[in-house]
Amino acid sequence: NLVQGAKHIPDTSANEVLLEVRGLQRGRAIRDVSFSVRRGEIVGFAGLMGAGRTELAMSVFGRSYGQRISGEVRLHGRAVDVSSIDRAIAAGIAYVTEDRKLDGFFETMTVGENLQISELSKGRNPLNVVSMSRAKALAKEWGDRMQLKAISDKARMIELSGGNQQKIVIAKALIQTPKLIIFDEPTRGVDVGAIVEIHQLISDLADQGMAVVVISSYLPEIMAVSDRILVAKRGRIVEELLISDATEERVMFAAVH
Repeated sequence: NLVQGAKHIPDTSANEVLLEVRGLQRGRAIRDVSFSVRRGEIVGFAGLMGAGRTELAMSVFGRSYGQRISGEVRLHGRAVDVSSIDRAIAAGIAYVTEDRKLDGFFETMTVGENLQISELSKGRNPLNVVSMSRAKALAKEWGDRMQLKAISDKARMIELSGGNQQKIVIAKALIQTPKLIIFDEPTRGVDVGAIVEIHQLISDLADQGMAVVVISSYLPEIMAVSDRILVAKRGRIVEELLISDATEERVMFAAVH
């Protein structure tokens, strides 16, 4: 089974609550949603298409699509401003998009150039200086960390495999030094080997103390990586299950009924 083997099963019940969402509402897409994620915990969001999982993640990440969002997002017990993506990133929230080709990278730029843009967005380069030498250094550093297959530092993103593209999208999120990272369909359209590596990376990030949210339409993936599963339906959370109590049948029953 390709989604087994990287399971991370620490007891996080005594850990600090890192993310707390209270009464989040956005039109009919999100209806009075409250949940929390502890430091070192992986919370999986399951549900059918249209359940509101991505809309919820986008709202926590500061993307409202022009709709009014009410409710509160708290990190380390303090309310944070997520009225825009820039403010969400500054607060320590990162989001790995479900559509990497549309939102995840600039396809005609190199790996290093894409990474440097993410570094600029975090404000770690206050002069906003674009440097070829810095881009190459970032490509080398993150290429090693993400175990990219051997690629030229001049290779454009469009030339990479789906697995390598996704690893760079994840690296772009991690370069922003987040406290919370949200993965939306993290292994969609990637090769078999990359699925295992991405699941291990998700586990490692939690082990390092990050709060992690995983959204996936593939239920075995949610079962494999999560410590706790929240089931969404019509913009609400309708079930919460510890992984020790969860079965695919229980999750699907909650999503459907």
